Amino acid sequence: MKERVVYRHLKRVNGEEIDIVIEDGIIAEITGAGQARGDREWDGTDLYVSSGWIDMHVHAFPEFDPYGDEIDEIGVKQGVTTIVDAGSCGADRIGDLVASGKRAETNLLAFLNISRIGLKRIDELSELAWIDRELLKAALADYRDSIVGLKARISQSVVRENEVTPLRISRELSLETGMPLMVHIGSAPPDIREVIPLLQRKDIITHYLNGKANNLFDEAGEPLPVLTEAIGRGVHLDVGHGTASFSFRVAEAAKRQGIHPDTISTDIYRGNRLNGPVYSMANVLSKFLYLGYPLEEVIAAVTTRAAQWLGREELGRIQVGDPAHLTLFAVKEEPVELVDSEGERRVSNRRIEAKGVIVHGKFIECKVRA
Repeated sequence: MKERVVYRHLKRVNGEEIDIVIEDGIIAEITGAGQARGDREWDGTDLYVSSGWIDMHVHAFPEFDPYGDEIDEIGVKQGVTTIVDAGSCGADRIGDLVASGKRAETNLLAFLNISRIGLKRIDELSELAWIDRELLKAALADYRDSIVGLKARISQSVVRENEVTPLRISRELSLETGMPLMVHIGSAPPDIREVIPLLQRKDIITHYLNGKANNLFDEAGEPLPVLTEAIGRGVHLDVGHGTASFSFRVAEAAKRQGIHPDTISTDIYRGNRLNGPVYSMANVLSKFLYLGYPLEEVIAAVTTRAAQWLGREELGRIQVGDPAHLTLFAVKEEPVELVDSEGERRVSNRRIEAKGVIVHGKFIECKVRA
């Protein structure tokens, strides 16, 4: 006989209080608070519930240093039930990443790095020979259930003398395979005005709020024309906070201009998890509360909007009959110091704190340092 576990008195982000009943890992019933009956009960008073958080940009292949970490350290222990590895591996190692995902509690999806070597080196697009079209297509065929797109890191330290050429090749590969691109932007060359026009509908700009000289806003905080044109084409804006890619100054300019993130992601790996400035998904989400975004919009950016981009709507909803992928979290009304990638510090009076997840039929308590 299936055990009915009731999670009581949970709040949706719209303030509605509910009970959720889970049987055998499936959402069996949703009722008003205090109404459900079950074999075992868990009191969620004062906690919010959302569909499981989705982090669209992480690095979860610990063999590659410095950009790697253990899957569950940046997944369920952070309140994140689904992570999307953002190009840690190319065709050479994607099979190893997928295999490690099957051993984890966290759901793992991935962008395939267009360089076969992935982040084995941090200049993985400095040699065009490392872009092996046939190997890439074979990897897509072998791991089609796990790969959601192609990743190209288009900044000077990665492409070296090749400038925009790797992105042009990426565009060709995207058109040939039907896979969208996630494009990392950073220092020039190539100039950002050469990069963005090559992106099409559903492609992702990650690090769009970076404060580097080659960013998407001018000195007055106005968006560059290439950005507004890209938004008009349906290009997706992703935060990708990372060690060097989120600026409060740029984020405030973007909000003034009404250019909100489609998804909020961390670009987390061991170094910036332990030492900052990322620390955790909750820490990054708290920065957007500080910027004045409503809680509903902040949480949508790691649930419904991410699930819609992935084409996996069930990951972004709480619905009877679906597998239970849920995040339980608190919003604390207390001061917290937040730091961006430029070292700029701000004090917020609210912060989000991940408490636990429900995934694969079990409750897992979060273990977050900051």
